Amino acid sequence: MTLAWVIGSRGLLGAALCRALRRDGTAVFAPAERFPWHDPVALAASMKAAIEQFESQAGDAARWELYWAAGVGTMSGDEADIQPETRALAQLLQFLGASTRLMTMPGAVSLASSAGAIYAGATDSVITEATRPQPTTPYAFAKLQQETLVESFVQMHANLYGMAARISTLYGPGQANGKKQGLLTHIARKIIRNQLIQIYVPFDTIRDYIPADDAAGVMIRSLRAQAAASGFVVKIVASERPTTIAEIVSTFKRIVRRAPRIVTSASRMTSLYSRRVQFRSVVLPAAGAVSSTSLAVGISQLMIAERAAFGRGSQGETRT
Repeated sequence: MTLAWVIGSRGLLGAALCRALRRDGTAVFAPAERFPWHDPVALAASMKAAIEQFESQAGDAARWELYWAAGVGTMSGDEADIQPETRALAQLLQFLGASTRLMTMPGAVSLASSAGAIYAGATDSVITEATRPQPTTPYAFAKLQQETLVESFVQMHANLYGMAARISTLYGPGQANGKKQGLLTHIARKIIRNQLIQIYVPFDTIRDYIPADDAAGVMIRSLRAQAAASGFVVKIVASERPTTIAEIVSTFKRIVRRAPRIVTSASRMTSLYSRRVQFRSVVLPAAGAVSSTSLAVGISQLMIAERAAFGRGSQGETRT
């Protein structure tokens, strides 16, 4: 049996990871208490207690996996916004490394990182894992720092292997209202409320959009494929289907049968993103297909979920 712990399980990716893990029969660990993210002292104590609980339950497992999918950072955040997230990861790894039982078992650590941020300044026509990182924001530099933390931790322990999943643009039902990201969710919510939609990049801007459930599946399969090689690896997780903003707007128009009310303008964020992004992973091909959900199907599912949430008066979920 494998015991998995998803940190950030109430977020968009974290919830998808939990669903995917449970579908394949993996036991999913849940701490007795939610982490108090905004209180560093209480957070450290809560993490230590959770590690002890995880250690106790892992005694009945053949191996364990830890997925870090927590975080409130975005491309627009400054260093002060991002660093608490990095410190929390470092603290958790410290407590994890102090567990003799866990460190003598086969185990794995996977970090949800950001392809869009890390390669924001890259000029390659197609970005692969061989492309040199070109961070342009504090968020991107923090993600690289977090990857280094996990890589160093894995290399210190012979029984561990790990992965940094550099994920393209995630979307799907349940995305937080408070996060200043998520173009597809933003468009869906504005359409439902019959409000103007502000878009800050040109319509020929190319992005790679992947549903959270597809990304979660790739992340899990890739981590397990890495078990044979051991060590640490970086893996791009993307749909590998480049899409323009114009295509997105057209897809929404077909699905809702009316033209979204679009207003275009520039902002300081416009210059932080590359105009044209196309990803292709060349690492761990044994992980299988990248994404099985078409953009049209994904947007249809998103609209259905957002209409239901709007009907319930939902304000969305926040990180836990």
